[in-house]
Amino acid sequence: MLTRPRRREQSVARQVLVLQLIAVLVLVVTALALATYDARNDIRASARDEAISVATAVARSPIVQEARETPDPAALLQPFAESVRVDTGVDFVVIMDRDRTRWSHPNPVQLGKTFIGNLGGALEGEVYTEEYVGTLGPSIRAIVPVFASTGGTDPPVVALVAVGITLTQLDDLLVDEFADIVVAAVAVLVVGVVGAWLISQRLRRQTHGMGEREITRMYEYYSAVLHAVREGLLLIDLEGRVQLVNDEARRLLGLPDDVVGRSLDDLGLPPALVAAAAGDKGADEVYVTGDHVLVASSSAAFWDGKEVGAVVTLRDHTELQAVTGELDTVRGLTESLRAQTHEAANRLHTVVSLIEMGRPDDAVDFVTDELKVAQMLTDRVVAAVGDPVVAALLLGKSAEAAERGISLTVTGELPGSFDLASPRDLVTVLGNLVDNAIDAVAGSAEKRIEVHLEGSPTHARVVVGDSGPGLTADEATHALERGWTTKVDAADGHGLGLALVSQVARRLGGGVTIGRSALGGAELVVVLGEQPGGESR
Repeated sequence: MLTRPRRREQSVARQVLVLQLIAVLVLVVTALALATYDARNDIRASARDEAISVATAVARSPIVQEARETPDPAALLQPFAESVRVDTGVDFVVIMDRDRTRWSHPNPVQLGKTFIGNLGGALEGEVYTEEYVGTLGPSIRAIVPVFASTGGTDPPVVALVAVGITLTQLDDLLVDEFADIVVAAVAVLVVGVVGAWLISQRLRRQTHGMGEREITRMYEYYSAVLHAVREGLLLIDLEGRVQLVNDEARRLLGLPDDVVGRSLDDLGLPPALVAAAAGDKGADEVYVTGDHVLVASSSAAFWDGKEVGAVVTLRDHTELQAVTGELDTVRGLTESLRAQTHEAANRLHTVVSLIEMGRPDDAVDFVTDELKVAQMLTDRVVAAVGDPVVAALLLGKSAEAAERGISLTVTGELPGSFDLASPRDLVTVLGNLVDNAIDAVAGSAEKRIEVHLEGSPTHARVVVGDSGPGLTADEATHALERGWTTKVDAADGHGLGLALVSQVARRLGGGVTIGRSALGGAELVVVLGEQPGGESR
């Protein structure tokens, strides 16, 4: 069975062009009709005024009064009326007696006959106009009274003057004006057609010659793809305003429903992320925002060879970052165990050598002293921390610190059953704080770190102080920002530790305070949950 190929639908530009041409044509025809109607009314009003003016001038002429008193008024008035008619261009000037007897007329045959038409209030001294069909055909006429020259406040009407302009003459004038109107209408039509064509060409370029169904399908596909992508997606224009955003980006960044059209600066995002989205293009940059650790990639967006903004993709690495932190902790513990294994081998060789030398009592005393030191450290840490994961972390950090010649002491007590935070959160907080403290005291003459723990099942307070150089007020202000570090030669990935600590603290209803330690260096106080008394930090 053969199927007919589907005919490609007309483009939006072509449809708009046709509609615009129809609209322009209708407007021009309507304007032409209205202009013609207006010109017709103007011509007739002008003819009426002209007839009144001519009739009034004739009625006030002295010759009318003189001729009225002669036995044959027509002898004087007929030549006079004809000269006025020729000079003014009207079609007839009729001077008549009160009984309608004509004293003048363009057709001499009509002299002495009765005037045809209405007089209105002319016999009472009023000016009367009308459109009437007389002996010369349809005309617009004005009838003006002739008052007696006897004087007085209310002179009587002794004669009448009728002046008219035939509609044929008015139609000839209208035809002349209609030609000018048609020329103007054609000019407007040409301008309208050219304008519609230019608009159509611009619309064709912007829509790529697609029809409305193709554009609708493209939008539906784009919307489906945009919301199906598992990564967060933002499209930022050149002025830093959000133009497109999908559901995942709203979730990761906590964006409001009315985010489209708003500036990035108004959304409360980290400054580094705002700078990256606005123009600092980069791939797989890590940012900490709210409760998430995000990996963001930004690249320029182009349309028809012109840059229109930036496309930012976001991936949630919160869980991965937490697992990575735990992996780093395990690696640290492994290194510590390796170092302790090496040290234990040295001690074992010492014990063997003492026995071979025939000094078993000295060997027993040496082993006993070593066991006491190790047991004291283990007992102190286990007594301070009930959770085995956190205790193992602190034991590993203590061994690492001892290997590097650093004195690490743990005081206070943290309950083993902590309802507010998971061991992973505590490992993130303690691991990053202790690591930073170890790095801070590495170059100091006195290398000491103090860790103080206190809390309850719903509250924890972790204090880590060191004997390092400390932080200035400006450094303390930026210390919790993503990517900030005091390491001059820091590699990519540094500067996240304190940002992650701050993120955990905020998520659990607490906060981070940076101050000066009693040892002389920096002191970081992390509060998780509500403090006793109901206040949170």
